[in-house]
Amino acid sequence: MNIGQASKASGVSTKMIRYYEQIKLIAPAHRSQSSYRTYADNDVHTLRFIRRARDLGFSVEQMKALLALWRDRSRVSADVKTFALEHVAELERKAAAIQEMIRTLRHLASHCHGDDRPECPIIDEIANASDKEIPEINARFGITALK
Repeated sequence: MNIGQASKASGVSTKMIRYYEQIKLIAPAHRSQSSYRTYADNDVHTLRFIRRARDLGFSVEQMKALLALWRDRSRVSADVKTFALEHVAELERKAAAIQEMIRTLRHLASHCHGDDRPECPIIDEIANASDKEIPEINARFGITALK
């Protein structure tokens, strides 16, 4: 099947299929005589696995590890369980960070008059975050510094 058919069958966009191939998450597709990518049923099965892992919030690096575990028939399920529970803990940290953001924004919004005046505690809070607070906030919310 061609890339469009593989995309439809797996639920992974053609753009992402090409990207996953480029970063070597999946093996390069076989090529037809006219150089079109062709995919077999096992390729679609792998793409479905990747889509489901992505739906569960796994990063590309984590998906590489999951694919290695999936392909390793000598793996022990304890390794997979540990991997999954580490991801659960990461998701719980992110969920807690999001809840904190919601609480902060609700608090700020409740103190904003929302009228025609320019004073706004939301803008003031964002503008007045100290140099010390920004790295702490970034770490709490899992934001990496831009370079």
